[in-house]
Amino acid sequence: MAETMIQIEDLTKVFYTDEIETHALSGIHLSIARGEYVAMSGPSGCGKSTLLSIIGLLDTPTSGRYTLNGKEVANLDFADRSRIRNQEIGFIFQSFNLIGDLTVAENVELPLTYRPGMASAERKKRVQESLERVNMAHRMRHYPAQLSGGQQQRVAVARALAGSPSILLADEPTGNLDSKNGEAVMKLLQELHQEGATICMVTHDPRFAAHAERQVHLFDGKVVAEGELNRLMSEVGA
Repeated sequence: MAETMIQIEDLTKVFYTDEIETHALSGIHLSIARGEYVAMSGPSGCGKSTLLSIIGLLDTPTSGRYTLNGKEVANLDFADRSRIRNQEIGFIFQSFNLIGDLTVAENVELPLTYRPGMASAERKKRVQESLERVNMAHRMRHYPAQLSGGQQQRVAVARALAGSPSILLADEPTGNLDSKNGEAVMKLLQELHQEGATICMVTHDPRFAAHAERQVHLFDGKVVAEGELNRLMSEVGA
């Protein structure tokens, strides 16, 4: 049996604005094993990105239980959460989130500069290896504006890989790419999974969700079966 990396039980998230309650997540139960590749899909506004933000410690749940690598997340202080985000979680965003006035190499190295005690030589080695892994080492001195969208997303993947995270979280990683570059990024994620990476990806595109070994479907903040999602979607469209 594979080791459980993420265990979520009865998780809820409520946003309060102008005395209005928005229930983004309502009683989520989810388990992700080490080495698993999971795609979370569903219509816009169903809670996919909110759940991914909570998994990545970028947000906190309103109630429920979340255990990451055996640690109860609710018991972590701000410093612990920051350290885990930096050392154990790799983020890949739809909008790439590269810094325009830093070179490719500097963008990939930046998260590593927050690792206490990591020598400059080790950082440079990791930058080189991760850029080689995504076939972007030849562009390491270029700036983001000099790259295509597909190349920028490859650099974003390299930045996530450089920290040797225990899990990769990808939020609509193909959302700003054409179909050819989207497929290339999906192929890269598949290769990383085959090498042992744990991946949790949010996507609204069923073609890309099919690349994962397991799909989790969300609708109105709840996990639903695929057949139920199709029924609910058809009712909304009707």
